[in-house]
Amino acid sequence: MVRSDARENRDRILRAAREAFADDPAVSTNQVAQRAGVGAGTLYRHFPTREALVLAVYRSEVDRLLDQVDPLLEAHPPLEALRAWILDLVEAMRRKHGLGDALSPAAHDAVAQETYDPVVEAFTRLLDAGKAAGMLRDDADPRDLVQFTSALWRAAPERTEPMVDLLIDGLKT
Repeated sequence: MVRSDARENRDRILRAAREAFADDPAVSTNQVAQRAGVGAGTLYRHFPTREALVLAVYRSEVDRLLDQVDPLLEAHPPLEALRAWILDLVEAMRRKHGLGDALSPAAHDAVAQETYDPVVEAFTRLLDAGKAAGMLRDDADPRDLVQFTSALWRAAPERTEPMVDLLIDGLKT
């Protein structure tokens, strides 16, 4: 069992790394440790390499996104939940792009493969809710939405919302 102070240090390092990488993808691990208020040794105990830290930030961001699906569906009608989740996903993809540059090609491919199925499952839950409510086409495929969002993060940020609205309009019954 992990001690609570060790878990708190790990969480603090991940938060600091997420912010630091968003500011500058080339930030050093020592700068992340300073930002987290821990020593370099503490950071390296949790994340022995810079790549391990980047992967942990990447995975924690995916977990955060996946954890948002049910609360969004509970708080909003299915189409609003889908729209909000896509916008959050696209923004996260923009942030993660800089992280991807910090990974070796093999690590980048591995984490992309690791996160693909959970993202498809999240889209499936969102689409199923819309289909059950009679709001979305029966042929809407979650894998297609993964492809669309993979393209959307490359769009100019001011074009994201109109493009997501167009996508959702095309999914409606």
